[in-house]
Amino acid sequence: MIRNGEFRISRNSAERRRLCAQNIRFAQKSWAISSEQLALLRVLTKEFQLSIARGDLRLLDGKWYVTHAGLLRLAQRRHCSGIETQLRGQLSDPVTGRWVFRATVYKTPRSRGFVGYGDADPSNVSPLVRGAEMRVAETRAVNRALRKAYGIGLCSVEELGYVAPVQSAPQSFAVHSSGSNGNGRGEPRLRDRLCLLIRQHNLDPSLVKAYAADFCGTATLKDTSRELVESFISHLAAAAKDDRDALVCKLNSYAPSSEVKS
Repeated sequence: MIRNGEFRISRNSAERRRLCAQNIRFAQKSWAISSEQLALLRVLTKEFQLSIARGDLRLLDGKWYVTHAGLLRLAQRRHCSGIETQLRGQLSDPVTGRWVFRATVYKTPRSRGFVGYGDADPSNVSPLVRGAEMRVAETRAVNRALRKAYGIGLCSVEELGYVAPVQSAPQSFAVHSSGSNGNGRGEPRLRDRLCLLIRQHNLDPSLVKAYAADFCGTATLKDTSRELVESFISHLAAAAKDDRDALVCKLNSYAPSSEVKS
């Protein structure tokens, strides 16, 4: 006879095993991954139930990074009592676009709170979010507080500035369209802009690639004109900003039917 408690433990263990298998499948498909990275992925899956398919984790420069969405879902699963943010006016400078926030995470109603600080200015954010430094600073503060509260030693993607190399994005996505290496005026290459957009909004590169090909009406992007690729990038940026959840659902429609999205 299986008791209710034993049934829940068995079910949770089975769910973790399925999630671990799914994470490994997604990781091996998206990145050239080592045995050490896979071992850490298994630990992260077991301890925190983070999902690559849902955008909770990213592998950049050979290191795992957690995302804001992943941290919020973890807090929800652990029944976080609340998150409080405060603008630190004395440390901020609106004229130069520098903002500093303090975030406090309360794991329980009686918790004293776990504190994290986040800062952002035009020098350490992506050009894609230039002008939104205040929101970036608040997100970074919340991420740091959540990582402290739940014992996650990984840095979050949102804490990375524009200085992070774009080569860290999965190499499965490449734009080879004519003229995509820039226009001679110091503007980012189309591939760089697209990789930054993927990383900023925690999108699946392989699904974005499939969506881009469909959007541009070609089997591959290498023969697509620069104008079409630029149009797709603008469309993707607007969709991610307006309703990321709807965009993720759209991207999931391009996943192979054999894969199950969490």
